[in-house]
Amino acid sequence: MMDLDSIVETETETETETESEMQDLEEVVMGLIINSGQARSLAYAALKKAKEGDFEQARSVMAQSKMALNEAHLVQTKLIEGDQGEGKTKVSLVLVHAQDHLMTSMLARELIAELIELHEKIK
Repeated sequence: MMDLDSIVETETETETETESEMQDLEEVVMGLIINSGQARSLAYAALKKAKEGDFEQARSVMAQSKMALNEAHLVQTKLIEGDQGEGKTKVSLVLVHAQDHLMTSMLARELIAELIELHEKIK
């Protein structure tokens, strides 16, 4: 005869483990969003410095932006390694959003670096 109490307990334990995994993933994803956003914000701050003619400060702020982007990229790499191409990581809207943040931050940094270089040549 089937023990319904043990089935319910097992399902509850599994749900709790899954909830815990999801919370862990959400924390990692938030780190990705925060670091990506920081990288992008710093890049725009560097562009502002370049527009003001302070190219030394612009380079310094871009270096800070690169460090923040590297942190975000490290998080992304860990997610990819953990998944191992097998679909182990549950894809959520928040994860997709985090990837969007990372990619737009990378693109913004590349374009802003070019703009800073152009501002420096013009001056």
